[in-house]
Amino acid sequence: MRIDKRQISSFEEFLWKEERARATVRKQIWAEMKRVCRKAGVEESKVFPHNLRHLFARMFYQVSRDITKLADVLGHSSIDITRIYLVSTGYEHTKILDKLHLIL
Repeated sequence: MRIDKRQISSFEEFLWKEERARATVRKQIWAEMKRVCRKAGVEESKVFPHNLRHLFARMFYQVSRDITKLADVLGHSSIDITRIYLVSTGYEHTKILDKLHLIL
């Protein structure tokens, strides 16, 4: 098997190299997120690369409004897991209530 013009002797070797490449990308994303946090004045301990997955899920749902498709895209076995990604914050609830112009 040839990958990037290099000979790979076994599938296990391919998987090992693939995992190392993924780990490198993960580290680069982490480092870039920390750099952006410092620049923006955001506490680094509150930001993780997994936050990007949650952000993607929320944006996908805002556009599609289809939790079943979102669950498929995220690879979730249950919509209940996907719902965790879509939990609204108190601030978001307040914004929605403000749009209703209710007198409480």
